[in-house]
Amino acid sequence: MVYGFLTLGASPFFPFRFLITSLICCDLEVDVNGEETFLLDKKIICPFSGRLSKLFDKSINAKRNKVIFRDFPGGVENFELIARFCYNNGKIDINPSNVSLLYFAAQFLEMNNSVSGNRNLIEKTMKSIEEISYWTWSDLLATLKHCQDLQSSGIVERCLDSLVGRLAIPSEASPCASTSSLDSPGFWLSCDTRSTKSLKDGFSQATWWFEDLSILSPDMIEMLIKSMVSRKYNHVIIGRFLFHYQKSKFYTASPDEKHQVLETVIDMLYTLDTNSISCKSLFRIYRVVLNLNISKNSRNKLECMIGSQLDQATLDNLLIPSPYGASYLYDVNLVLRFLKAFLCGGDQQVSPMRIKKVGSLMDMYISEVAPDPCLKSSKFLALVVALPDSARDSSNELYHAIDIYLEVHAGLSDEEKMKICCALNYEKLSTEAGIHLSQNAKFPSKSAVQALISQQLKLKNLLQSTNNTKLYTNSPCNFIETKGKAKKDEAWEPTLYSERLDISVDNEKLREHLQGMQCRVMELEKVCKKMQREMAKIMKSKAAAHSSSARSLPRLCS
Repeated sequence: MVYGFLTLGASPFFPFRFLITSLICCDLEVDVNGEETFLLDKKIICPFSGRLSKLFDKSINAKRNKVIFRDFPGGVENFELIARFCYNNGKIDINPSNVSLLYFAAQFLEMNNSVSGNRNLIEKTMKSIEEISYWTWSDLLATLKHCQDLQSSGIVERCLDSLVGRLAIPSEASPCASTSSLDSPGFWLSCDTRSTKSLKDGFSQATWWFEDLSILSPDMIEMLIKSMVSRKYNHVIIGRFLFHYQKSKFYTASPDEKHQVLETVIDMLYTLDTNSISCKSLFRIYRVVLNLNISKNSRNKLECMIGSQLDQATLDNLLIPSPYGASYLYDVNLVLRFLKAFLCGGDQQVSPMRIKKVGSLMDMYISEVAPDPCLKSSKFLALVVALPDSARDSSNELYHAIDIYLEVHAGLSDEEKMKICCALNYEKLSTEAGIHLSQNAKFPSKSAVQALISQQLKLKNLLQSTNNTKLYTNSPCNFIETKGKAKKDEAWEPTLYSERLDISVDNEKLREHLQGMQCRVMELEKVCKKMQREMAKIMKSKAAAHSSSARSLPRLCS
């Protein structure tokens, strides 16, 4: 058993310490958190503590009583401060370095009894806390550090509120840094610009406090961020601090502590404006999350934040390995959840430009996952139909991805293939891609015919457009109109003549291109007739509809 000492002398040159067991009146034995045992006088201690008074009310005359405290705030050192307060008749030096511990211990022991006309310990600590606005930056940090594992009863909120209030002050008037030795109460109000910059040593004026506040627990960080948000502090800086906090805490944190840090950071990021958070940083957080089993709620929040700015992501960001135990290569379900969050848009309207950026990104992603032999057709189909048709100006990349997938998954039925091919907009295929599809044996016959029909219609529209352009260019009225304008301003005559000449050259090139296309269409006519026969066998249930479509093909081909 270890017995405690008391310091009755105030002078450092006369530390009058003695064993409590040497006293005649030592009828109270106190075990503090299993660390040390104190022997005290009940008649001195109990009058100050309501908790002990009620406990020993009926046994005040007993020879010896024992009390065991398993969760005494501040431990042995703080209990010694409480005992010193009682033995000094309610007198003790209360300062920012010990006020928080004394306050929590006084609450624990219910020290609201006044003895000899002096204020009780709770009143004295509260008075000191009310002067928090005069504390230095270092005092505030030290107090918060003492309160890390203690229940908040108002002092933590007061300290954090004071910290946030000082952060809102312009940089040259804010506290320089807790690492400096200049801790006078007025110093943080008098730093000039030059001294501030020299002390920060490379820290930006907006982020100098990051390292100081990284010592706080996740619970305190949550309270800090909520206070900053309520004061409309810059969300960009708050987001940067949260990423810094997560990175700095992970160096020494245990797995359980990492869980708590990550969940707190994600929950607080979710309260910020989406535009204030870097998509790259969110993906970095997500890759950390892959190795930790955080709550489903926090994971959903992170995925929602990433999805809301999916247009800023890159292909490398999306290539996240599939969960443990899955047969497919990449986590397709995760990307589908990102897409769902993006299309929902949250509070922002999804613009056509953003949708097209995501469409281009998804075409690259689909091409990357298409060669995976374990990727089910249902998942691949969900990817190709996830975005609206307006997300793509061209279907060439999507056709390329589907071509790869059908080559790897040759065992799919025609019905499964047609479901996938329905995602293609044949009108958005280039001439080369359309012709390639019509001759592609991996695609169903119906899809090949639809591609051919679409290319023939496109050819017909081009021919009509060319004829109209030719008529307009050769029109006498157009020539007279141009000539009249030239007379008004002779300086424009060379330009107009040049434009007419360019149009004529372009029409000649277009005519040659169309003639080449007509030759290729004639070559494909045999293929078209062969496809018609195959379709007749497959589409018996819809013979009337498809026979009319088949009969129109020779006329289009001719």
